[in-house]
Amino acid sequence: MHEPELVAIAAVADNGVIGADGGIPWRLEGDLPRLKRLTMGHVLLMGRRTYDSLGRPLPGRTTVVLTRDPDWCADGVLVAHDLDAALALAAEAAPGRIVWVFGGGEIYRLAWHRMGRLELTEVHRAPQGDTTFPAVDPAEWAETARETHDGFDFVTYVRR
Repeated sequence: MHEPELVAIAAVADNGVIGADGGIPWRLEGDLPRLKRLTMGHVLLMGRRTYDSLGRPLPGRTTVVLTRDPDWCADGVLVAHDLDAALALAAEAAPGRIVWVFGGGEIYRLAWHRMGRLELTEVHRAPQGDTTFPAVDPAEWAETARETHDGFDFVTYVRR
């Protein structure tokens, strides 16, 4: 069985912030419909804190939660304790589907070198926050699409 395609999806402020106190420090019209359109029918890979902030699996997607806690479980999700196990669960549960790396910051960093694409909402604000996204280095990532909106852009990057 080959490793599934890994793609990051995130809304990232100009200062790199993606979260504050277990939530997102903004609401953007159009961002959630895009997220749903891109991820529907695929796999969402997230950390336990990100899952807890949602409180439930998102409908129409397979949810894999990566946690260090050997006793953690939740209805309707698959649980893994390392990235390789998470990817194996995803490949078994949803063969041929994209694994969308959904956060938080630790999970993005853990999967960073295995991802080939980033689907970002670049938010033109600089809020305070406690969770950040890795810096997108232009030497490593090429921008291939940009859709400009009022206060944010949808941007696609592919690994060079």
